[in-house]
Amino acid sequence: MGRVDGIRIGIQLPEVERVVRWPEYRDLIRIAESAGFDSMWLGDHLLYRGDGRPERGPWEAWTMLAALAGETEHVEFGPLVACVGFHSPAVLAKMAATIDEISGGRFVLGLGAGWNQPEFEAFGIPFDQRAARFEEALSIIEPLVNGRRVTHHGRFYEVDDAVLLPTPTRTVPIMIGSVGERVLRAALPTAPRWNTWFDWFANSAEGFSTLNERIIRICAEVGRDQTTLMRSACLLVMTDPDAGERPRPVEYSAATTKDVRARVLELRDAGADEVILVIDPIDARSICLLAEVLA
Repeated sequence: MGRVDGIRIGIQLPEVERVVRWPEYRDLIRIAESAGFDSMWLGDHLLYRGDGRPERGPWEAWTMLAALAGETEHVEFGPLVACVGFHSPAVLAKMAATIDEISGGRFVLGLGAGWNQPEFEAFGIPFDQRAARFEEALSIIEPLVNGRRVTHHGRFYEVDDAVLLPTPTRTVPIMIGSVGERVLRAALPTAPRWNTWFDWFANSAEGFSTLNERIIRICAEVGRDQTTLMRSACLLVMTDPDAGERPRPVEYSAATTKDVRARVLELRDAGADEVILVIDPIDARSICLLAEVLA
């Protein structure tokens, strides 16, 4: 498939839409790569509960990402996005460099501050001051994946002459998945990529354009050349209106197989460099169908 009229196309792999065992994950990964998608992404969550739906949880993301690295040869991949609160920042940087090594330099370190309070509480992870924790964590992660030594004595983290060895073969690119003001101001001066979830821009080109204008403004305010920032947008696509693996949106429309190509191109024209498809249902049939529609 490759790029669609100048825009990259990614795909999010299953998270908690249903229980997916490793053999099906492996098949989906192989099908998506052979279909020519540019990137694959995995959510980084531990547990969902208390939202009116049945309690559910995904497999641990970093273990799955390491497996994904070994099962693919060409596609770019990463967490969408990794919560910095789930691991100490220096260890997270080490994990990212290791997976990048396994993949031969195809890993993207998606990062965010986290939002799902029940999983923090269930696993004993502090939920307070998430923006401040993110700012401090990023100040450790970013220099480490850029090959620098780090000593840091802060409010939340202590690091004493940390260094990544063996030396990574390249700088692991960081992608920020957030619309939070403090997180964006901390990350946009240096992060090469930014991502937005479909809920945050109502799954529309108009909403993305408005959000992108805010990103451009913040870039100017923090001294970043906004033309060097790669932007990606998640797009909800329902290939089967009766599947019901995800709640049907009420305040905006999901894309369908009939209009997905047009909506991808609208997002491109609104400033997106990549569209990551979030599919309902996420199965082999949907992946093949969308690859055919977008080819």
